Amino acid sequence: MAFFQYLNFDGVDLPLPDSYEVDMSDKEADSGGETEAGTVQRDVVRTGVVTISVSFSVTQKWLTLLTGYKQQEKIRVGFFDPETASVRQTEMYVEGFKAKLKKDTSYKGLWVINFTLKEL
Repeated sequence: MAFFQYLNFDGVDLPLPDSYEVDMSDKEADSGGETEAGTVQRDVVRTGVVTISVSFSVTQKWLTLLTGYKQQEKIRVGFFDPETASVRQTEMYVEGFKAKLKKDTSYKGLWVINFTLKEL
C-alpha cells in the first residue's frame, strides 16, 4: 500500500508524519479593531496564511537532515493542503524544533521530532 506524500522540503520527500495539522489564518493590519460605535472592523492584508504543526518518528539520519532544515532562513515546501485536497507549494521556515530520544537502538536511536512550519 502506498502512502500519500504530505511534505516535501526543497525537492526531498519527507517520511510519513506521526501527526500533521494545517492551520490557515488571516493576517490583519494594525488599523483594524473596534470602532467608537462598538463594531469590529477588520483590515485583512492576507488570507489563508498557512501554519503546519508536524511530528515524526525518525532515525538518526533523518534527525540530522531535519536539523539542517531548521537552520535555513526559508525552505521551499510542498505540502498537502486539506482545503483543496492537493499538494501546494510555498516558502516557509521552521520554528519550535524539538528532538526527543524515544528509544535507543543499534541505529543511533529512534527520535521523535516536533516542529512548526510558518509561511513567509
